[in-house]
Amino acid sequence: MTMDRSGRRGPEQRRQDIADLVLSAGSVAAADLAGRFDVSLMTIHRDLDELERRGIVRKHRGGVTAQPSGVFESNVAYRLKSMRPAKDAIAERAVGLIEPGMAVLLDDSTSALALARRLTGITPLTVVTNFLKIINLLAGERDIRLMALGGDYDPLHDSFLGVSCVDAIEALNVDLCFVSTSAVSEGLAYHQEQHIVSVKRVMLRAAARNVLLLDHSKLGRVALHRVAPLSAFDRVIVDDGADGRALRDLTERNVPYEVAET
Repeated sequence: MTMDRSGRRGPEQRRQDIADLVLSAGSVAAADLAGRFDVSLMTIHRDLDELERRGIVRKHRGGVTAQPSGVFESNVAYRLKSMRPAKDAIAERAVGLIEPGMAVLLDDSTSALALARRLTGITPLTVVTNFLKIINLLAGERDIRLMALGGDYDPLHDSFLGVSCVDAIEALNVDLCFVSTSAVSEGLAYHQEQHIVSVKRVMLRAAARNVLLLDHSKLGRVALHRVAPLSAFDRVIVDDGADGRALRDLTERNVPYEVAET
């Protein structure tokens, strides 16, 4: 059995090492991977084809990326590492909107996960979510009533989606809904994937008030599907990395927003 330069054995371990590297770096050239792991470029492309099939990375000419595009969302493992200080700052601001006794709906975004980590002191509380990481995080909290939304499990997002999830949300009426989205431009929120959009839209309809959690990397971008106009949100919370032009656009469109300091 051959060993790569990392000292680990076998193609499956090499693929895991490649995935870890791409998720950390964001994008890597295929030729650089071939040199790093001391295998042929053809072998690297086979590895990348398999990782792409699993939804972990996305190939492009000359290399591979874990970063989102207008058509593809990033794997949850990459999103967990991306913009963490901004998401934490936004979550710190957002948690001030929640009061004991409320029913709160959280989507499958890593921004919502950052908010979920701050809920343990605000009890009693009902939390509804389709995000498995939030379910696991809050499952042991005695004073939080946790409602897990079922559906088809999607490993790319580590969440439950599909018709069953939509039907479950339509039967609810919550106080606050917190969602994030992949892109915002010209008064509209966007996402790359239609099955995600359908869940986010019904979440917005199920709440008395809606809050958009938006790190600055998503401003000024578009994606394939429109989720909702920004007028559908009672509040938008952005971090202080947002540039002045993006904030002026929100002001001119009468979008109520807050800036969270990182």
